[in-house]
Amino acid sequence: MDYLNEVISEPMHKKVFQLAGPIILANVTVPLLGAVDIAVVGHIPGTQFMASVGIGATIFSALYFGFVFLRMGTTGLVAIAKGNQDDAECTAWLLRALLLAGLIGVILYVLKIPIVDLCQQLIDPPEKSAPLVDEYFLARILSAPAALANFAFLGWMIGMQKAKQALYVQLVLNITNIVLDIYFVMGLGYDAKGVAYATVIAEYVGLVFALFLVRHYLIHYFAHRNFSELLNTKKLITLCSINLNIFIRSLCLQVAFFYFTAKGAQFGDTILAVNAVLMNFQLFTAYALDGFANAAEALTGESIGKKHKRYFYDTLKSTTFWALCFAGIFTLSYAILWQPIVYLLTDIEVVRETVSHYVTWAILLPLVSVWSFQLDGIFTGATVTRPMRDSMIVSLIIFILLTIWLTPNMGNHGLWCAFFGFMIVRAFTLGVQWPMLVKRFDL
Repeated sequence: MDYLNEVISEPMHKKVFQLAGPIILANVTVPLLGAVDIAVVGHIPGTQFMASVGIGATIFSALYFGFVFLRMGTTGLVAIAKGNQDDAECTAWLLRALLLAGLIGVILYVLKIPIVDLCQQLIDPPEKSAPLVDEYFLARILSAPAALANFAFLGWMIGMQKAKQALYVQLVLNITNIVLDIYFVMGLGYDAKGVAYATVIAEYVGLVFALFLVRHYLIHYFAHRNFSELLNTKKLITLCSINLNIFIRSLCLQVAFFYFTAKGAQFGDTILAVNAVLMNFQLFTAYALDGFANAAEALTGESIGKKHKRYFYDTLKSTTFWALCFAGIFTLSYAILWQPIVYLLTDIEVVRETVSHYVTWAILLPLVSVWSFQLDGIFTGATVTRPMRDSMIVSLIIFILLTIWLTPNMGNHGLWCAFFGFMIVRAFTLGVQWPMLVKRFDL
């Protein structure tokens, strides 16, 4: 550590943890909320209620994941404006993102019937669950404008390096959701629709709380700026271009995970369950490592805004060092504790036994995936999103080709090997474009 402090200033390590720590804690609340959603309906007689909430939550997770650009794109733009010490432009980017979030949210609500019909056709839920999925979806879609606006607020708070505020918003949102889950379902006797309405109310509570936290910035902006500045054509085109690239990137990532699941299903229910259990290892890892990727976004953008070369490289070294340390901790922890973790996740004996044949892939995956997470964070913070788009398209194509090539002879091992290849190609295709990024900003 003494040597590290010679090449990276100690305040940079502190700043990285001030950003990454609250984000990691905020991320941890997400799977907790999902567990509570399932638990409250799990006490209602009949499996259709649990199934409908699980399916409905999956639909919204996939739907909203496509619009994660409202978080990622906002972070980079705000971070660069912060580095330029342009507080008014920081607030302007938030307001532009909120306008876009509101527009998309309204469109999703207007198209709610076609969307839920398409989802029903794709998923084909059991007969008893299908009407409950409809009820859940049509209730929860009311939250779309607020949910997407909260993405924008989260991106702004990370870009402004206000990670604690981002944590507070997530805590208020998720605690409200959990309390209302319990009240509506276990107190008032509602079913899946009660879980949906709890989420709707919580999203709007989170939105109001976020507005309260940033009220001084908004009041100051409208007191000194003209609303028409928000509609600057060049800046709106920049926002849409960045967000479109991230949207395509996120869509390809969703397709990759869907394809992984679909191919695993071809090997039978047991392998499908095994892969679902092992993918939870990666999910836990991603929640932690995303904290350092988000820190990289904020600090990279700030350093580019400042045009400060040393600050940029300190950001790169510190965030990557700690991300690698945590990736190593996860790998070591999984190597030692994989069996208790699996036993916690499932009590189906055949799944527990079969996991042992494939668990090595999940143990090693953090050391492979950490590189693409970090590079995503750096390119996002620099608002250079076209390489991210192109990288994901190439990675998806190679992943599919590897799967077709490897699975006939290697089975599920071939599928996991192809997934490793997907993560390696993601990192490599971004890594080779690193000189372009450095040259573009004269770093």
